[in-house]
Amino acid sequence: MQLQQINSLYSLLKTPKLFGRYVTNSHIEKCLTKLPKSLISVVGYSVEERPIYSLRFGNGPIKVLLWSQMHGNESTTTKALFDCFNLFETNNEIPNRILKACTLMVIPILSPDGAERYTRLNANKIDLNRDAQDLSQPESRVLREVYTDFKPNYCFNLHGQRTIFGAGTSGNAATLSFLSPSQDEKRSLTQNRKTAMAIISQINELLQTEIPYAIGRYDDGFNFNCVGDTFQNFGVPTLLYEAGHYKNDYEREEVRRFIFIALIKALVVISDGIYISGSKDYFEIPENSKCFHDIIIRNARISEDDDNVLIDVAIQYKEVLKAGKVEFIPVVERISKLEKFFGHKEIDVKGAFVKTLENLELKVGYENDFVLVNNKKIPLFV
Repeated sequence: MQLQQINSLYSLLKTPKLFGRYVTNSHIEKCLTKLPKSLISVVGYSVEERPIYSLRFGNGPIKVLLWSQMHGNESTTTKALFDCFNLFETNNEIPNRILKACTLMVIPILSPDGAERYTRLNANKIDLNRDAQDLSQPESRVLREVYTDFKPNYCFNLHGQRTIFGAGTSGNAATLSFLSPSQDEKRSLTQNRKTAMAIISQINELLQTEIPYAIGRYDDGFNFNCVGDTFQNFGVPTLLYEAGHYKNDYEREEVRRFIFIALIKALVVISDGIYISGSKDYFEIPENSKCFHDIIIRNARISEDDDNVLIDVAIQYKEVLKAGKVEFIPVVERISKLEKFFGHKEIDVKGAFVKTLENLELKVGYENDFVLVNNKKIPLFV
């Protein structure tokens, strides 16, 4: 599969009704009306009785289960799934190969209550990705019932990650991250883990030409309460996708395209047959590290009492839902020397005084759309 080929298809397939970070049932329902009703089912209901939809594509012998937004504020993969759905409805060689070899069961929003609130948790304030053993929540039980009934050969656990992650410590943001989850405390390299690693390695190889050195490998510490670890433990190759940050892409529309490519590539690999040569290529993907802030103001003077001390100021955006739109509020995260950290945006003030807009000393926790740099107003918002 050539990257140029899939990118040219994508420009025709992107779902216009889904945009930005806030994606809920009401948004995807407008898109579902454009698809054949025979593809769509309601597989259960959330705590607040919102429907949990599933879609079924293809009729091949290889069964692939995909789910997104088990954390309601992680919507990038949901947007990419609907772009994939548009591809599946075309008479093109790539989707034809996939749908002849595979049957896909897709849950685009597992936590519709969390999506409505734009929160990681469901309506009972439970993290569904820590509920794989207790199955205390209706959404968790829906996913398990779909898994049990469908009996997948592969699982795709689709998420989004914060802007704080780098692909290693070299100064490249982790635009995408992947994981073949562990299935035991020893992190054993079982056949199903190696299969997931082989798929991830091929995704990485393809996307390096598009986002070089910007793909990370998520930590594989075992947690049996996590869904991916549990399904891996059941012996089913499971892939974790994490949609991260790309330069100036806080709405994650470019990252959406990268996820689309990564999904289609994985399905093509599965359809064509997986060659497992070992795990070396997978482990050469740099592990995620928490080494980024949204903005770093470098070499600032903060206090009149320490006017010869130069310090760095880290700004992190707080995501707040207001009137159906996610706003990014700049918050002072830390004030210290940050030699081992990178900013998605860096401002070197070269020893200037940095104050709040009210000409007050900056403090950790302050929300500031602007700062004063030598009494000049500097914007901090997206």
